[in-house]
Amino acid sequence: MVPLVYVCVRPQRVAAEAEYASFRAAMGLDESELDRIDLTREPLPDDAFTRWRGFVVGGSPYNATDDAETKAEGQIRLEADLARIADAAAAGTTAALFTCYGIGVATTRLGGAISRDFPEETGPTEVTLTDAGRADALLGDLPETFSALTAHKEGTRTLPPGAVLLATNPDCPVQAYRVGDRLYATQFHPEPTPRDFTERMTVYRNDGYFDAADYDRIAARVLEAPVSEPARLLAAFAAAF
Repeated sequence: MVPLVYVCVRPQRVAAEAEYASFRAAMGLDESELDRIDLTREPLPDDAFTRWRGFVVGGSPYNATDDAETKAEGQIRLEADLARIADAAAAGTTAALFTCYGIGVATTRLGGAISRDFPEETGPTEVTLTDAGRADALLGDLPETFSALTAHKEGTRTLPPGAVLLATNPDCPVQAYRVGDRLYATQFHPEPTPRDFTERMTVYRNDGYFDAADYDRIAARVLEAPVSEPARLLAAFAAAF
């Protein structure tokens, strides 16, 4: 069978390797079933949409709202590649799940708007499904309200035209949406276990997501958080596509 692929947009290799492992475990796939490509080091190949049947896009320290003048050449290139994936998934020619940073790139590409007005603190947050989310093929089996892990500086202000809001919360109203039936995007991270997330926090503890002096306090909250439900979304994605 043609594999799915994890799309890495993290320059930090240690965090990227761990994120791939988290996605693979949550999706219940082995390495032959979930390939990987690192867009920080290589471009999306011309045959991407025949080589892989679907894409899962991880998080990144980049922000879609970064000023264009400050974006490195590599960030500009990988955002163009993510835009290609978003276009293909929105058109129904592939399947894609964009998470965290990825939702910002997909939203912008598809005509929505991103803002720095919707950050969330690093750690667990409560997410609630909308009526459409409860009826959705991938999210519909999740509890109406569940805990998920977030760490982001921006969020979706306006959905892309035709997008269906699937999940929300007060601090960041767009937590998940769907465009058509093959493009999904989440603001929260569906893949990490609490332990995975605290290990990722050590990589980014000086990147402005939280005060480095608060690491122990935040990590303790994360380790106690019941955040197993979001991984079911990834398992459903792998089964559906």
